[in-house]
Amino acid sequence: MLKKTKCGAAAISCGSLVVAGVLHAQPKPVDIVTVVKITGISWFNRMEVGVKQFAAENVGVATARQIGPAQSDAAQQQRLVEDLVAKKVDAIAVVPMDPPTLEPVLKRAMARGIKVVTHEADNQKNTMVDIEAFNNTAYGARLNERLAACMGQAGKWTSLVGSLGSQSQVQWADGGADNAKKYPKMMLVDAKNESANDAEKAYGKAKEILRKYPDIKGFQGSSSLDVLGIGRAVEEAGLTGKVCVYGTGLPSEAAKYLESGAVGGIAFWDPKDAGIMMNKAALMLVQGKTITNGMDMGVPGYNKVTVKKGPGVGIIVTGQAWVEVDKNNYKKYAF
Repeated sequence: MLKKTKCGAAAISCGSLVVAGVLHAQPKPVDIVTVVKITGISWFNRMEVGVKQFAAENVGVATARQIGPAQSDAAQQQRLVEDLVAKKVDAIAVVPMDPPTLEPVLKRAMARGIKVVTHEADNQKNTMVDIEAFNNTAYGARLNERLAACMGQAGKWTSLVGSLGSQSQVQWADGGADNAKKYPKMMLVDAKNESANDAEKAYGKAKEILRKYPDIKGFQGSSSLDVLGIGRAVEEAGLTGKVCVYGTGLPSEAAKYLESGAVGGIAFWDPKDAGIMMNKAALMLVQGKTITNGMDMGVPGYNKVTVKKGPGVGIIVTGQAWVEVDKNNYKKYAF
């Protein structure tokens, strides 16, 4: 016989179970914490929607919440992770600002039995599972192919990244540079300018580049905020339609510049789904389950994942989750 005890004056905790007349405590829910690069920006606000959805779908099995530094700062993110290790949460899912900075603390986490999942960090050694939305080199190449088409495969162009420590963003920029080599008349100048994941800084950097290279024809952005700063600089300079801009972004944020033509197109994956995917992987680790090649994770874009060994002790799990939009179809995505 299986029944729940009632809460009341009796010294029996709510949530205890009575099985065949013997009192048993229910298992404590798995405590999973997601740590993002920075709080308060649309990308990670959208990711938190996924984290909360995962929590709502796993009541009694797992708790899930999201935290992050108020500024784009690797040291601040490291301190947040150190605090979680000290509290000995069950699992940490982190989007590293700078993967090498987190290596020591993630190593300590795993040594204490904490399960570690990362995202956008396929160079992270101290992780058990790294989640990639897609092949990063291919994604960067595709962004650049769209940029090249807009430029007529000729002219000067440049790239921006949130930071040189952001592994995936550097891979996108490098993938773009490799793709552009197909076109002898395209010239990459001042590659991988850092924007600190800040639209205002991307704007300042874009203005600086436009002054330095008044004949520049294209920008490829990596941070979700790069296209906002670049688009603004291009509009203010009266260069809409003359300078091509493509990069990672969110439809809701880039809409203004897509409509004006200052930004030709964006690409993205849904941060909500990435949040769900990270937490699902973390729960599987705690439960002793394994992600296998070709597995359907039940998350859009991750229905047939590719699994390979990572650079350290863990594995890299890759989906097929990217979406590309322009002025004609961005309204299909309400985030």
